Amino acid sequence: MDTSAAITIIDITDGASYARMPPCADPGFDHRSCDYWEDADRGSKAIRLDWLTTDVAGSAAPPPARATPANPFLADLDAGRAGADAGNPFAVGGRGGPAGNPFATDDDDPLTDNPFAPRRAERPRIADTEPKKLRLLGRGLGVAGSYAKVLLVADTPAAYCQFGPLTAYPRAQRTRDLYPALPDAPLPAVITCIATTREARHRGLAQHLVGVVCEDLASRGFAAVETYPEVGARPDATSAATPEFWTTVGFVRAADDERFPVMRRELA
Repeated sequence: MDTSAAITIIDITDGASYARMPPCADPGFDHRSCDYWEDADRGSKAIRLDWLTTDVAGSAAPPPARATPANPFLADLDAGRAGADAGNPFAVGGRGGPAGNPFATDDDDPLTDNPFAPRRAERPRIADTEPKKLRLLGRGLGVAGSYAKVLLVADTPAAYCQFGPLTAYPRAQRTRDLYPALPDAPLPAVITCIATTREARHRGLAQHLVGVVCEDLASRGFAAVETYPEVGARPDATSAATPEFWTTVGFVRAADDERFPVMRRELA
């Protein structure tokens, strides 16, 4: 590996780290708008300019609640029930508001934490207003950790790796299902994408990044990691490299196929 310049590896966990994602070698593709592995039916690696800006679709106001039509035959019953509920301190909506604790004083804060309950740290999450790809990468932040890393050389993005539990990538799961001989338990982690910029090739950077990712996945408790390269794909067009690349970083063919072999590495 080229060690002539400082190398830093960061996890993509927020907008700032997402902005460090390097461009694809093929300008027709873009890591920042790729959902090829996350969407097994309609996923694409192609550049989609509308994905590269802040997506505020998730912040739209919910539609107004539809009014419930009154039943003219139950008007008297509804009026009687409303009158009864008004004097029932345990009824939802009683006394003109939400149900409360009739034994609490006016000074009691209903949101006060239970001092005997364990305190839970707030889990990290990606806001609905962030770009779509960042939200996809952030799905596991509160449970499994990050799903992507970027390698920087002298603070310049040079390599990108996407990974995570098999359940996060339906296309990987569908590919794996083609090989029933593969072990079912424990399920492996997967590396779905490893890429370097055109300028950063042939310097061992991708191998170094994969090694760091494998160490990370082992620390998360995964016993193995798999990847699903495509034989014969153009280097700029594939997201999962070649079988030959994976053998250089300790992977072996767990399932042979003339086009889509499964490469697997056991984790210590």
